[in-house]
Amino acid sequence: MPEVDALVVGAGPAGSVAAFRLAERGHRVLVIEEHGRVGLPVQCAGLVSQRVLDLAGSRAFVRASVRGATVFGPSLVSVSFRAEKERAFVIDRAGLDVYLADRAAKGGAEFRTASRFDRLLRRSPGRSVVQLTGADGTKTEVAARLVVGADGVSSAVARAFRLRRPVEILPAFEAEFPKSPGDPELVEVYLGRRFAPGLFGWWIPDGAGGARVGVAADADGTSARAYFERLLDHLGARFGERLANATAYLVSGIPIGAVPKTSGDGVMLVGDAAAQVKPLSGGGIFTGMRCAEILAGVADAALREGDLSGPRLAEYDRRWRAELGDELSRALHLRRVFTRLSDAELDAIVRALGRAELTDTIVAFGDIDFPTHVARRLLRQSPSLVRLLPKALGAWWSSPELTVPDLEDDTRRK
Repeated sequence: MPEVDALVVGAGPAGSVAAFRLAERGHRVLVIEEHGRVGLPVQCAGLVSQRVLDLAGSRAFVRASVRGATVFGPSLVSVSFRAEKERAFVIDRAGLDVYLADRAAKGGAEFRTASRFDRLLRRSPGRSVVQLTGADGTKTEVAARLVVGADGVSSAVARAFRLRRPVEILPAFEAEFPKSPGDPELVEVYLGRRFAPGLFGWWIPDGAGGARVGVAADADGTSARAYFERLLDHLGARFGERLANATAYLVSGIPIGAVPKTSGDGVMLVGDAAAQVKPLSGGGIFTGMRCAEILAGVADAALREGDLSGPRLAEYDRRWRAELGDELSRALHLRRVFTRLSDAELDAIVRALGRAELTDTIVAFGDIDFPTHVARRLLRQSPSLVRLLPKALGAWWSSPELTVPDLEDDTRRK
C-alpha cells in the first residue's frame, strides 16, 4: 500500500497550491483528481485580482485586463465605474489550474488523474487509510498522515471525516462565446429577480472579441439555465444579435456561508470544500489559494512534529479566519441584506451609486477581494444608502476601521 505524508484530493488552484507548498518543504505529496484532465471541466468565470497573479507567481494564463464595471439594476438603470489602470484580470481558468499543477509537480508532488476519493477505511493516530477508485473502476488503498480536502462544494473528504454542515449552494450556469459586442474594458453585472435572484448575472469580455455570460441565482425552482437564457435574450435585444456558437459551458454550485470547522484529526479542508468563498461575488480563487498557503504552513509544522491531531491542526482554522474571517462574515451579512431587497430598492441603490462622489469612491477604493471595505466607506459617505440599507449598518458602525490584511506573513513565495 502506498504511503504518503499528504494526500491532496482535488487539483484545482487550492489543492495544487497546498501540494506545491508541502512538496517544496520535502514532504511526500500525492494529488488525486477525479477528472481525466486537470482544469477540465472549467469551474468558474475566471475574473481575478492582482493578488491571484502574485500568489501564482505568473501572468501566463491572463487573457485580458478590465478597468471597471457597469452595474445594471432590475429595470436596467445602470452606473459605470472606470479606473485609469487595470483593476482585474480575465484568465484562462483551465490554464491557471494546469500552471499550478505543473508547478506543484515540478516541486515534487505526484499527480494521479481520473482517480476518485471514495471513503475513509480506517483511522489511527497519525495515519488514515482511504479508498480510491480509478477510471476503470479499480479500487486501491492509500495511507496518508494527512488528508487535504480540496475537492469542491460537494467534498467527499468533508463527508468522510464528518466536518461539514450544509451551506447555501447557488446554482451557476455560464457559456463562453467567441464573438460578442460590448466594452472590452468593462465587466457587466445584472441585478434583480428577472436575471439572477440571490446574486447576479454577468458579461465578461475575454480579450479576444468574445465574452463569458453567466448567472448564479437562488435555487428557487427556476433553473440557473433558465435565468441564463433570459439574460441571453436581453443581450441579444441590446446588441441587435443573439450571441451564438458557444465554445464552452460551465455548470457549477457556489457554496455561500460558513462551516464550523475546516480541520480535524488528520484532515484539513480548503477552498470550496471549506466554503472559503466571497459571499458577495461567489468568487473563491483568491481565498482558496491564500488559505492553501496558510494550510501548508500549519501542516508542514504538524508533520514535522508528528502531531496531526485535531487540536494541533485547529491552528489552521484560527489563522485563516484571523486573516479573512471578518471580511467573509461582513460580506455574508451584507449579502443577507441584499437578498431581501426588492427590485425597486436595488434600482434605487444603483441610482444612488451614480452620484459622482460615490462613483469616485468606488473607483479609488474598490477591491474585488475585500468589497466590504468600500461598502463601509459608501455607507458613511451617503445618507441615502443608509436609508436603503438600515440593517447593514451594525457590522460597520460597531467595528474598528477596516484595513486590508497583510498577506505576506511567514509564507515564502515563488
